[in-house]
Amino acid sequence: MTTTTTALDLGRYVIDPGGSSVTFTTRHLFGLGLVRGGFAIRSGAVELAEPVSASAVTAELDAASFRTGHASRDATVRSARLLDTDRHPRIVFVSETVSEAEVTGTLTAHGVSRPVRLAITDTTVSAEGSGFHVRATTRIDRTAFGVTAMRGLAGRHLELTVEVTCVHASLHDGTAGWER
Repeated sequence: MTTTTTALDLGRYVIDPGGSSVTFTTRHLFGLGLVRGGFAIRSGAVELAEPVSASAVTAELDAASFRTGHASRDATVRSARLLDTDRHPRIVFVSETVSEAEVTGTLTAHGVSRPVRLAITDTTVSAEGSGFHVRATTRIDRTAFGVTAMRGLAGRHLELTVEVTCVHASLHDGTAGWER
């Protein structure tokens, strides 16, 4: 994990959707083909506290933003057959424990909640200390969330990379991205 030494103020930080992403890789066709894609982050926040273990993280993804660059595959994944984004439009993460190395919490997708551990691989603080960027990774088993159709054709596990840019709530206007 890489961390800079610029101090951050305690308090509320807002996730900047424009400067943040959730990307994944998975396998399809019985593990032969690599698929890359992502989801858009709708909103989220980090409550930075001292000690760090008193901090909290929430994030909401737009399930219908699922994309791989293949229109028919994306439509199938968003359909009732898999993600069923009409009935389950949001994917939500709420932390339970936070440390400098990982964030654990509950991920709710497809109407099912399961524990998830995100390993923090990089943290960068803005030069003026008004925000930060975090990269974390995790592995998700889609079948644990009730997304079970198309076994063999659609990958079971997704290797997720979460990159979030957070801006101190007092500085966030909801429109501008944060430069790393």
